[in-house]
Amino acid sequence: MRKTTGKKPESPRIIYFNQAAMTAPYLFWALAFIIIPLLMIFYYGLTDKTGAFTLANVAAIATAEHSKALWLALALSLVSTAICLLLAYPLAMILANRRVSQQSFLVLIFILPMWMNFLLRTLAWQTLLEKTGVINAILTFFHLPPLNIINTPGAIVLGMVYNFLPFMILPLYNSLTKIDPSVVNAAYDLGANGVQTFCRVIFPLSIPGVISGITMVFVPALTTFVISNLLGGSKILLIGNVIEQEFTQASNWHLGSGLSIVLMAFIIVNMVLTGIFDKNGEGTAL
Repeated sequence: MRKTTGKKPESPRIIYFNQAAMTAPYLFWALAFIIIPLLMIFYYGLTDKTGAFTLANVAAIATAEHSKALWLALALSLVSTAICLLLAYPLAMILANRRVSQQSFLVLIFILPMWMNFLLRTLAWQTLLEKTGVINAILTFFHLPPLNIINTPGAIVLGMVYNFLPFMILPLYNSLTKIDPSVVNAAYDLGANGVQTFCRVIFPLSIPGVISGITMVFVPALTTFVISNLLGGSKILLIGNVIEQEFTQASNWHLGSGLSIVLMAFIIVNMVLTGIFDKNGEGTAL
């Protein structure tokens, strides 16, 4: 006969209580820092100063100034995302093909800049790119023409690519390391060359990482205002700058919230696309 330990199984009520106690801090965090701020944004965005319901704050995105800032932000975000993808994919493939010890070291090199403060990284690029900065000083020393890139869209794109490139590399690297090498070898055994193997095997299997990387770069690039402030010299206004000014300078929370709701629509579209192409979270789980 099997001996019993004398321990009684925990009742369902005790198990439920333990689970509720463990999730309580996370629920409090979500309520305090996600749900309540979102409700405030929707309240201010859909009301006027008297508290009456209105869609004027959301419709303000159609004005010339706001629509120009939105389309410019979309254009620069798309360009930055495309550049990050083109740079990150070969880097991620190189990382995925290294030995385990080499992978850990190389991945550390790429994520090391992320440990530095975002503002400091952007200020460093401002110092490098300004007219009397380090890069122009070196060019002048070698009697080369100076580089006039500061306060231009090109400087903003450069800042976006530098700051958000690791967010593209990591999902791609994660997806590529999950591809079974035997699948790739089977493609070669069946007569496929390198280009065919990449187009028909490697790239399709890495789509979850591609979509996750695009989302993780496009969303912060679309909503940023620090990079355009520092590298654009406050002369190039993106939609993030307009919203920031409405909150901090004009103290118009209603209009700022209404424009934020428009940006949320783009973020929701990105989340839907991520959910469609990366249902199991393969591109983000490390």
